[in-house]
Amino acid sequence: MSKDMTVTMLYDFYGDMLTEKQAEAIDLYYNEDLSLAEIAEPLGISRQGVRDNIKRGEKQLFELEEKLGLVKRFMQIGEKLDDVSELLTNMRQYETMYVHSHKLAVAMKELSERIDKIRAEL
Repeated sequence: MSKDMTVTMLYDFYGDMLTEKQAEAIDLYYNEDLSLAEIAEPLGISRQGVRDNIKRGEKQLFELEEKLGLVKRFMQIGEKLDDVSELLTNMRQYETMYVHSHKLAVAMKELSERIDKIRAEL
């Protein structure tokens, strides 16, 4: 994942824990793609002030992720749900191909086990 996407994802999870100016600067910089000068004017600070707020905010976001790991866990669960979705797709193929019900039963059992595993992690 690119740094921009990482900061955006961290901001989505932890943005409320930043100062108002840090949150606004990061939001405008990463989500609205504004330049430092474009952000400085409405915030009433210099471009250097905007840059400092962004850097301090980024540092805090990464520290929060290091301590809490919410984004990492979210991504891991997303990958597991992708696996479950793939298994469901396979089950639909078994159904449409009129394959013996044994293969479908095995796939359904595997799906149930994967769902239980994900639920246990929550």
